[in-house]
Amino acid sequence: MLRRRALLRFLLTLQLTCALALAAGSEQFYLHSGDTVVFYGDSITDQRLYTMLTELYTVTRYGELQVKFVHSGWGGDRVTGGGGGPIDIRLKRDVFSYKPSVMTIMLGMNDGKYASHTAADDKVFYDGYENIVQSTRKEFPQIRITAIGPSPFDDVTRPATLPPSGYNAVLVNYSDWIRRYAATAKLDFADLNEPVVSVLEQANTANVAVAQKIIPDRIHPGLAGHLIMAEALLKAWHARPVVSLVNIDASAGKVKSAQFTTITDLHAGSPFVWTETDEALPLPFSEMLASDRDGTLGLAIKSSDVTESLNEQPLTITGLKPGQYRLSIDGQNVGSWTDEELAKGVNLAVLDTPMSKQAMAVRDLTVRHLDVHQARWRTIQVPLQQSDFPHASEALRDLDALENEIVAEQRTLAKPRPHVFQLEPVT
Repeated sequence: MLRRRALLRFLLTLQLTCALALAAGSEQFYLHSGDTVVFYGDSITDQRLYTMLTELYTVTRYGELQVKFVHSGWGGDRVTGGGGGPIDIRLKRDVFSYKPSVMTIMLGMNDGKYASHTAADDKVFYDGYENIVQSTRKEFPQIRITAIGPSPFDDVTRPATLPPSGYNAVLVNYSDWIRRYAATAKLDFADLNEPVVSVLEQANTANVAVAQKIIPDRIHPGLAGHLIMAEALLKAWHARPVVSLVNIDASAGKVKSAQFTTITDLHAGSPFVWTETDEALPLPFSEMLASDRDGTLGLAIKSSDVTESLNEQPLTITGLKPGQYRLSIDGQNVGSWTDEELAKGVNLAVLDTPMSKQAMAVRDLTVRHLDVHQARWRTIQVPLQQSDFPHASEALRDLDALENEIVAEQRTLAKPRPHVFQLEPVT
């Protein structure tokens, strides 16, 4: 019986390891070194949340890539433009000036006018969307465009505002058209509607009151909703789910497998010690959940596959004697598990570790550089674009230099560091 259980544990561990290894080695990530990415859209992009999370993931998971990110959403925008000017001005000033190699487009929420579907509105949207793509390609023939099916209007957690099918049906119609247009126009496509709707449905079953806060005004998601949106975009970009993967045989005192990391100075015994230098950092779920005051982030994570899709860092240790074991990293207690739990594998990415703390600091710098860019753009460049103040250009240059300094620090901080792991029995 014991032999059968041991064999079963071995097979389950092997299955998990193989599955993650296959996922880790699948299609190449969409972004390349030297890319400049411009996120274009309306107020939902202007929130700078799904875009911030996409940047954070890229910087911490693929630290070797030199990619520039520009966040160019404007509240109220439609395919024809909006408060930031008509579409030709928006594109010239807020997209073309950055010489992008990659552009995402998410529009539609305002184009449907929060009213029932009409053929006239559809035509304006379709024609306007095609104009954006054609104008951009005329300026940059080699640009890679990801057309995004717009995030949903929440008709799940509250009664539909437009009975019987609700306003989100209009957005789903736009998303279906965008998908078809992307196929014919050879654009990439990411659906940010259906995955969020699916999470809302799961969350609404679990906790109605908290589920309603995921998109509190039914239009603009909070961080929880934007995490699912970032997941959908990153999956469309073939994002790697694995941070690092380590499998150690304690009884033999050796590393059975290690991916996206280097293991050195392994000392078998009690305590069991090794030094691990990963190639990437996890998304800081633990730190983000610590400030999840309304419970939406925790509910969204539980109601989705975001952890499995973006944040796996399995540590598997077999060959331990029966008992409870404590793991510390750089002297910080991370948690305690039985030998059986460690043999199945523990996901370090969702725990409070020195690596997740480092990733949260990267997140903070990401937000700071976005704030500096937003201030430069919205309080100086646009309001003063018709003026002739002699110091305006100098102020823009200074803010650009400041943002570049913050980004340089962000990239330096995102570089993984060696960490000392120690596993010992709990007495």
